[in-house]
Amino acid sequence: MVDLSPRDRELLTVEREWWKYADAKDAAIRERLGLTPETYYRALSEIIDLPGALAHDPLLVKRLRRQRQARQRQRQEGRLGRFGGPTGH
Repeated sequence: MVDLSPRDRELLTVEREWWKYADAKDAAIRERLGLTPETYYRALSEIIDLPGALAHDPLLVKRLRRQRQARQRQRQEGRLGRFGGPTGH
């Protein structure tokens, strides 16, 4: 199993506990991690694919994977709608 780095664990902790911060989530990301929100979400998307992430916090990782999958499905459906869908209409 791939162990998570301290930084990876910290990103998962921020994602799990962001609602506890008085400021907005983006501000907490900048202040606590020193990252832009874009960099944070990119890194988080990579981390949730690691087996160590699933072992570290299975509920959070499964939820994040489901959310990502739903967003991907929505984007695909949007593209199909724009281009006429599978029937070409």
